[in-house]
Amino acid sequence: LTALLASCLIGLPLGALVATCRFPGRSAVMVLMNALMGLPPVVVGLIVYLQLSRTGPLGWMQLLYTPTAMIIAQTILITPIIAALSRQVLEDLHAEYSEQFRSLNVPWRAEIAALLWDGRFTLMTVALAGFGRSIAEVGAVIIVGGNIDHLTRVMTTAIALETSKGDLPLALALGLVLLVIALAVNALVFVMRQTAVKFAYA
Repeated sequence: LTALLASCLIGLPLGALVATCRFPGRSAVMVLMNALMGLPPVVVGLIVYLQLSRTGPLGWMQLLYTPTAMIIAQTILITPIIAALSRQVLEDLHAEYSEQFRSLNVPWRAEIAALLWDGRFTLMTVALAGFGRSIAEVGAVIIVGGNIDHLTRVMTTAIALETSKGDLPLALALGLVLLVIALAVNALVFVMRQTAVKFAYA
């Protein structure tokens, strides 16, 4: 959840900026954002590992094999998803409101704030997409977290470990728990969104 929050704080403003502003190289930025949605987790894990390892440029911070390293890796994975999906949502909204913004001479910062607020219910679905990526992550978090018991072991890495050990009943049980958690979070967000929409447009 920490990685998801960090990704939303970075990705939503970035997506809004690309959606509302016209600048040289904008198309290249959009292509890059879409391409980064498919970042291989193990590659991200390797890059973060090299940066945080003892011989890496950030080795002095001693973050390798800590929850912080896992958050960094997941943030890198989730942010492009949040940015690219929110860019599409907010660009559609901007096209709808562009004439009003121009007629009122609204500053670009105010445009972004207005679009983020008006698209908040749809952006909840965007955040859910990021949550789905984070909760299913295995490769990157194993590389940078080390799958250390009671420290950096999460449910996905525990499932991978128990499967490799041959304890399939435990792995299956953990998988079912993870599935229930994902369904519960999605159901909760759906109810919150429906309730918020009902009161907002009542």
